[in-house]
Amino acid sequence: MTSIEILPLIALVAMFVIATFFPINIGILGFIGAFVVGYFALGFDDKEILNEFPSSIVLTIVGVTYFFGMAKRNGTIDLLVNSCIRAVHGRVTVVPWVFFFVASVLTALGTFSPAAVALIVPAAMAFAARTGMSPLVMGIMVITGAHAGAFSPISVSGVLVRDIVESNGLALDPWTLFFASYGINLLLSVLTVTGYAALARMKGFAYTATGSSDPAPGSGPVGGSPVRPSVPTGSEMGGGSTSGGSTQVLTRPTTTTLVDAPAPVTFVQKLTLFLIGALLVLVLVLHLPISFIAIAAGAVLAFTDLKKQNEAIADISWSTVLLVAGMVTYISILQEVGTIDHLAEMAITIGAPIIVAIVLCYVIGVTSAFASSTALLAAVIPLAMPLLGTGALPVVGVVAALAISATVVDVSPFSTNGALVLANAQNIERPRFYRQLLLNAGIVVAIAPALCWLILVVVPALL
Repeated sequence: MTSIEILPLIALVAMFVIATFFPINIGILGFIGAFVVGYFALGFDDKEILNEFPSSIVLTIVGVTYFFGMAKRNGTIDLLVNSCIRAVHGRVTVVPWVFFFVASVLTALGTFSPAAVALIVPAAMAFAARTGMSPLVMGIMVITGAHAGAFSPISVSGVLVRDIVESNGLALDPWTLFFASYGINLLLSVLTVTGYAALARMKGFAYTATGSSDPAPGSGPVGGSPVRPSVPTGSEMGGGSTSGGSTQVLTRPTTTTLVDAPAPVTFVQKLTLFLIGALLVLVLVLHLPISFIAIAAGAVLAFTDLKKQNEAIADISWSTVLLVAGMVTYISILQEVGTIDHLAEMAITIGAPIIVAIVLCYVIGVTSAFASSTALLAAVIPLAMPLLGTGALPVVGVVAALAISATVVDVSPFSTNGALVLANAQNIERPRFYRQLLLNAGIVVAIAPALCWLILVVVPALL
């Protein structure tokens, strides 16, 4: 690799170090890095530097947090959560799995993974807050559920991967790809729940792995003051010492009843439920962008209480927007420099096909923690085609391993899905939750590609 490819990687590491020890949003550093590398190394002007600015992600976060912030303030989210709890007759441990399977169905039917997470995660995180379930575990289950169905024959990612493979003259069974993705993500969810449950028992965590019918950590009664869905900024993002925060991720401060007595549904709540239903139809059936639909739905709700417009705007997770936009923009500059492609090409030169496969899984897995999974699928899978053309490895196994490695790491707070979880978590100390998401993403990046490689590539190759 040349110095122009290595220096931006060093800068990326430096960004994480700075954001860890100093009170600054890493998205700001991402924009600065994108300018320095883009302008001085590539000769880009401002428009070219921002050519890959994630406008769709930004609008999705703005629209979803705005609309569901309104829904939280008028009590609709609490209404839905209480309905879920009553529906399972106190068996709250079942509900997290319901969120998992609903997310998988949405993506299997063609919903893009971030859109499915955006639709489900506000209610899921509210449920976690009400039942004492770890917000980390709940967020992971929603995301893995969305990824489980993400490679169905009719989904965006499934069609993309199949087209890439078939355009290179190879055959790929779409249903094998789908079931491989579903199985791996289901396994990861089971491992997450059991692992957290064991850790919680050893460490005496207040939050449980699947929730409890006992009083929840500071959730408050239905219709109480909502928690602003935002990502930490300033000292929060820096990971330095914080003050004044009395509610921590693993602390139960107060107790309330899990489910309040049923209250009459107000007109505003009925309107909100109708808008949620309309949003589902417009996004899932008509395939309209969730970002604009959510913003429009939030605007309709705004007219029901014009005096709280400033609060509604404040509910938008602006720091999440800054974090994701800055990092995605910087990673896009790395792709322009050629760093990402060069890493994948170096993997091809290793020689042994089965070793090349795991190296590619890690390249796409690590990079996807910060960049667009879809873009990386389109970039890395073609690099594996010469390897698959030799017939030394199973085509569907390698492609599935690469595809899953690119998506399972989306629990990172720098990805759209991880950012949505961070933005919608309730009753937590956000700097600590941010670090937990980051640590969990690191564990997933270290384990998931190897797990996919072992199950989908090594085992079929030996049979």
